[in-house]
Amino acid sequence: MTARRPEGVTIRAVGERAGVSAMTVSNVINGAGRVGAATRAAVLAAIEELGYVPNVAARRLAKARATMLGLVYSDRSTPFIDSVLLGALRASNARGLQFIAQGEEGLTRDAAEAAVRALVQSGAAGVLLVPPFAELLSGSGLFEELGVAAAAIATGQALPDIATVRIDNRAAMAAMTAHVARAGHRRIGFIAGPQRFSVADERLAGFRDGLAAAGLTYDPALVIQSGFDPLSGAAAGRVLLDLADRPSAILCSSDDMAAGLIGEAHRMGLRLPDDLAVTGFDDTAIASRVWPPLTVIRQPVEDMAFGAVEQVLAALRSRIVEDRVMAFELVVRESVGRHAWFGPGG
Repeated sequence: MTARRPEGVTIRAVGERAGVSAMTVSNVINGAGRVGAATRAAVLAAIEELGYVPNVAARRLAKARATMLGLVYSDRSTPFIDSVLLGALRASNARGLQFIAQGEEGLTRDAAEAAVRALVQSGAAGVLLVPPFAELLSGSGLFEELGVAAAAIATGQALPDIATVRIDNRAAMAAMTAHVARAGHRRIGFIAGPQRFSVADERLAGFRDGLAAAGLTYDPALVIQSGFDPLSGAAAGRVLLDLADRPSAILCSSDDMAAGLIGEAHRMGLRLPDDLAVTGFDDTAIASRVWPPLTVIRQPVEDMAFGAVEQVLAALRSRIVEDRVMAFELVVRESVGRHAWFGPGG
């Protein structure tokens, strides 16, 4: 005769017996998150030992509620946004979720709030954000008010109330700066992003770190703030290239910026990389299509968007806000080359 399983055993009790968190138990039960084989076995053993029976009705309700996710993005077509959309769609399809996107050109908190409310009114139970919308809405209390979960893709730092998936932007730009310095460049310019984007400050800090590590002095005259788009990159590039003592290399905070700068350099008759080295950031499709192909920091944007969907679903179940830092890669192509620099007495 089979013993009658006790009622009232909680998921927390299962976690205590297995030596893991309630969140981990939830992940095992729902097949979510990353759980090692040994941990999964311990949880399943605790479930069997305690006779835990999941609340099927509650699970059905949670799954029914999380049938639609939304994305708020700047309403313009860029390779970066294309990668975000592809990753989010791939994850949504894998989970059997509906996915809707809300373009918003107004980069203010009010505009961002209106876009999120529109998604929630359309049925979204979770919201994905790209910069600067995450930074604008962090601390607003909007998601708690609406009872939805949110995750941000490619922020510059962790946020206290929104799950984030990002790379270490400071370390990434420091690595790029070190690479350019090793190629022989001593006068290095930098095109930074807008201040409202948290990645802008992190990448500028990384640039300064890389200069210091190479024994080079930071010169604010060689740093220009710009939008991330090609036209802004071209305009910023003109300022740097018109200097009497122009830089031999310019590091850009996005591939689109770099593409605009390269176009401007060609217009001025400069040979790349002999007369000017240029680097990008993201490794979107444009990075390998311009000439010369860009040396870049590759951040796995599509995978980051996929991970953000997983974070939203986890937050809907547990309300846990997680900061996930993914690996970046320095991809070396033809846009840097070697620079002949002769030190004192050379």
